[in-house]
Amino acid sequence: MPSDKPEGLAADLNDATELTAFIDRVMKSQMDDFKIPGGVISIVKDGKNLFAKGYGHSNLEEGKLVDPETSLFRIASTTKLFTWTAVMQMVEQGKLDLDTDVNTYLKTVKIPKTYPQPITLRHLLTHTAGFEEGGVGYQITTDPEKLPVSISKTLAKHMPALVRPPGEMLSYSNYGASLAGLIVEEVSGIAYNDYIQKNIFDPLGMKYATVQEPIPASFEPYAMLGYAQENDRFVTKPPTFEGGFRPAGSGSVSALDMARFMIAHLQDGRYGDQQILKPETARLMHSPAFQFDKRLPAMDLGFYEMKMNGLRIISHGGADTLFNTGLYLVPDKQIGIFVSYSGGDGGAAAAGVAKAFFDRYFPMQEVKLPPTSANLEDSVQKYAGSYQFTRRNHTDIDKFFSFLSQISITVSNNQLSIGSGAEQRVYAPIGRDLFQEVGGTHQMGFRTDASGKVTYLFLDELNPMPLERTPLLDQSKFWLLLLGISVVLFISILIGFAFRRREIKAMPKPQKWAVRLSAATAAWALATCVATFFILFNMDLLDRLSRIPLPLALYLFMPIILVGLTVAIMALSVMAWKNKYWTVLKRVHYTLVVLAAVVMSLFFYHWNLLGWQFG
Repeated sequence: MPSDKPEGLAADLNDATELTAFIDRVMKSQMDDFKIPGGVISIVKDGKNLFAKGYGHSNLEEGKLVDPETSLFRIASTTKLFTWTAVMQMVEQGKLDLDTDVNTYLKTVKIPKTYPQPITLRHLLTHTAGFEEGGVGYQITTDPEKLPVSISKTLAKHMPALVRPPGEMLSYSNYGASLAGLIVEEVSGIAYNDYIQKNIFDPLGMKYATVQEPIPASFEPYAMLGYAQENDRFVTKPPTFEGGFRPAGSGSVSALDMARFMIAHLQDGRYGDQQILKPETARLMHSPAFQFDKRLPAMDLGFYEMKMNGLRIISHGGADTLFNTGLYLVPDKQIGIFVSYSGGDGGAAAAGVAKAFFDRYFPMQEVKLPPTSANLEDSVQKYAGSYQFTRRNHTDIDKFFSFLSQISITVSNNQLSIGSGAEQRVYAPIGRDLFQEVGGTHQMGFRTDASGKVTYLFLDELNPMPLERTPLLDQSKFWLLLLGISVVLFISILIGFAFRRREIKAMPKPQKWAVRLSAATAAWALATCVATFFILFNMDLLDRLSRIPLPLALYLFMPIILVGLTVAIMALSVMAWKNKYWTVLKRVHYTLVVLAAVVMSLFFYHWNLLGWQFG
C-alpha cells in the first residue's frame, strides 16, 4: 500500500478526512486483491466511534450495500469473546471459579479423568485443556431444519479425546469453548442464547447482534449473504450453522454493535452507564494467563496477544467457509478495530488491513538484531526438523487431514529458515530458545525438556496455535518416501505380469495364483492410494465438516480390502520360499511387493483410514 507520508512518521489518527481516505484505499485494495464481495470495518478510540463504513454488497442480486449499523456479518470464532465474557461475569458473581474442576459445574456431560489434573475454566479460556481437534461430519450444518440443537447432547455425542495433561500446552479448541458455554447455561439456569442477549447485548445496546441460529426472522433483511467465486463470478452459498457448538462460533453482528463491545472491553467493562464486567475482572481477562515464553505474546483469558509495531494487542479472529473476521484491541492506546468480510480470502485481507493501519498510525522503527554470541550460534542445529500443530486429531479419521500440515525448520549460516524461495523467512538467534525474523518483526521461540531436547515451537504470528516436534511416524516426508517406493514396486509387478503372461500361464497352479494375487494386490493398492489423495484431499471443506459424503463412506472399504489382500499374499510369500517357487531373485522381488503392501496397510492404519472412525 503506497503511502504519501514520510517513512517512519505517524499519520494523525484524529484527521477524519485523511483517515477515511486511507481506510477507503486499504479496504478497496484488499477486497480487489482477495476477490471479496462485501466488507465492513469499525474503529474506536478513547471510548468513541472513530470510523465505521461498509464496502461492497450484502446482497449482490438485489444490489443491497453493506451498512455498518445493520448488516449482520457471521463472526465465527470471534463469538468466543461473548462466551468468555459471560464466564467472567459469573466468576465475579461467585457462581464460577476459574480453578475448580469443570465437572463440578456440568450436569449433563462429564469429562473423563484421563489425567490426574482436572480440567478447569482457566484451561478452557486459555485453550490448554488438552482436547484433540475434531469435526469431520458433525462440526457444522447447512440445514436449518436440524436446528435448534442441544449443546449438551452435541458435546456428549462428539466428545474428543484428551491427548495431553491440562495446563501443559496451548491447543485451540472449539469443543472447549462450547463446554464453557454449556457451563454458563447450566449454572445460570438460562439458555446460552438468552444469557448472551440479556447480559451482554442488551446492556450494551447491541440491537443488531445475535447468537441464535438461524437468526431471528426480524433480522433476516439485514443478514449478509456468503459468496464463493466460481468461473469469475460470485455465487451465493448456503449459510453454515454451528448447532450445538454455537458458543464457539454462532454470532452474527453488525460492525457498530461490535464497536460497542470493543469500547466496553477497552474501558474495563464499561459502556456509557452500563458495566458488563467489574474493572478488576476486565483487567484480569486482558492479562497473561498462559505463556509459552515470557518474552513472547501470551494467551489471556479468552483473548490472544499479538505484537504489532511494538504495540501489545489483544485479539481474536474468526473464520468459517464463507466469512472471515478480525478484532484487535490496543488497551494502552484505547484503540479497537473490527473488520469482517463475506467471501474470498478474508483472513488475509483482515490481517492486511490491521498491518496497514498500524504501519500508518504507529509505524515501527527499524528492528536491529542484537549481536549473537558464539554459544547461541553453536546450538542452532538442534532446532532443525519437522513440527506439527498441537491443534490436530489423534483418534479419528480427522487425523489424516493434518498429514501435510507440517512446518519444516532448516539451518543455514547459523540461522533458521521456514519456507523457500520468495516465501522463505529467516530467523536469527537473539537469546536462549528465542529467534528474531531477519528484516521483519516476528519472533519464534522453542521449549526444551530437561535434557535440552527441543519439544515445542511457537510462532508469535500463529498464537494460540503452537507446534510440537513431529515424531518419525507422523512425518509426511517419511510416509511419502515409503509410499513412493511401494508404488514403484507395485508398478513393477504389474509390468512383469503384463509382459510374462505366457510364462505365468505355464506355471503350476499354486505359482500361477501367487503371481495373479500379487498383481491384483498391486493394482488394488495403487487404486486405493490414488483414491485416498483424490477423494480426501479434494473434499470440499463444507462437505467434510457437515456430513459424511457417500464417496468417503464407500472409499473406506478400499483400505480394508487391501489389508485382506495383504494377508493373503503374505501367506503365499511364505509358501513361495518354502516350496522354492521361481528363482531366488523373483522370490525376493515378490517379498518386496508383499512388504510394500504391508507398508501401505500400516499407512492407512496409522492415519485412521482403516474403518469408519468418525468422531
